[in-house]
Amino acid sequence: MGELNKMETKPMLPLIVTMSVPPLISMFLQYTYNFVDCMFVSWISEDALTAVSLAFPITTLMIAMSIGTGVGVNVLIARYLGQKNQDMANSVVSNGIILSAACGVIVTIVVLLIMKPFFASFTEDPTIYDMAVDYMRICAFMEVSSMVHICIQKVLQGTGNMIAPMWFQIAGVLLNFVLDPLLIFGVWIFPEMGVEGAAVSTVCGYTFSMILAFYVLIFRKQKVKIKTKGFKLDFKIFKEIFVIGFPSFLMNALGAFMTYFTNLFLVLYSTTAVAFFGAYFKLQQVVIMTLNGLVQGCIPIMSYNYGAKNEKRLTQTFQYGNTIGILLTGVSIIILCLFPSQVLTVFNASEEMLSFGVPALRIMCISYVFAAIATMVASFMQSTKRVKFSLLINILRQFGLLIPAMWLLSKFMGMTGIWYAFIVAEVITAAISWALYKKYPISFDEAA
Repeated sequence: MGELNKMETKPMLPLIVTMSVPPLISMFLQYTYNFVDCMFVSWISEDALTAVSLAFPITTLMIAMSIGTGVGVNVLIARYLGQKNQDMANSVVSNGIILSAACGVIVTIVVLLIMKPFFASFTEDPTIYDMAVDYMRICAFMEVSSMVHICIQKVLQGTGNMIAPMWFQIAGVLLNFVLDPLLIFGVWIFPEMGVEGAAVSTVCGYTFSMILAFYVLIFRKQKVKIKTKGFKLDFKIFKEIFVIGFPSFLMNALGAFMTYFTNLFLVLYSTTAVAFFGAYFKLQQVVIMTLNGLVQGCIPIMSYNYGAKNEKRLTQTFQYGNTIGILLTGVSIIILCLFPSQVLTVFNASEEMLSFGVPALRIMCISYVFAAIATMVASFMQSTKRVKFSLLINILRQFGLLIPAMWLLSKFMGMTGIWYAFIVAEVITAAISWALYKKYPISFDEAA
């Protein structure tokens, strides 16, 4: 008998904590790239903040593709390890990395082709447009390194190794944080590049993380490895990665579409409203990605125990994860309700932005606790081969209910209605998610 995996033996609460804290930190750091860029470029001007904010839907889509592919790899590896199928787990590693690199190249090309008409649909201001194009033209080249390093991150997390991925993520973010002010403002020997400097810093950070990820996977002992002997491209694995990872991709990608449509509503009021929502969305993503970090810790545990047909530990993981998610988002709500103006001053908010931004922040943050419930149910469905329910929940949360609610409530309440739409959409989605969880019990018929 092989060595027992901690995902089938360790007490549940300590296991979830040790599995979730490192990816929680990693997911938090993943979204600090654009957060840090926005913080520094806001010191240039509000136009610069608006330009980088307009680029956020595109960068969110790029990261969503990376996370979706990575989660597909993660779930498959955990499931095969639960079935004690080492050869297939190694095959997933090799196929996953190749697929990630290929997708990264394709996404980079697409972004370069669509960015100009995308930005032109939002602004006629030549200054904002030029800065947005300058930023995105460079940021597009982060995608290959983003795809590959997140894939390796999820490979290791699928084996229960949560520490190494956290450290190579931290290394990339720290490099970005150091380079941002140096390249944006031209400190010491570095040229003054403005928003382009923020983009260069981001690309360097992701590339550094990718290099470290390969080093850890190849030269450090892991429970899986890159399969070379007898390796062949397996398009069945490609398909499974896409199918399993699609809900995670959609959850993140819909955030980009949501931002796009929200900006279309807000630009009717002012560019300051767009700048505010760009700042808010960075804050929201910090909270939601922290929640997703918890989810990424729970998914391999649920997938492993689903593969091992251990219903007790599978259910325990979901219950503990749901409780922790509610507590985490509850703390976030308290902080944002008590200190909204202090939070917005990080983005050098003007008096006009603060006038509507403070009440808006207090309204929208209430939705977080309901988002925690829906996200945890969606992840449970994803881990137990009920992808269609996971897809439905994610579509309802960020698009199917939210956009119509924005349109309807803005007709009666103006810009304030846009903020309340977030609460309405999340409450209804959480109720539907819980109903699905209760109605459709676990089935192990397709676990093998």
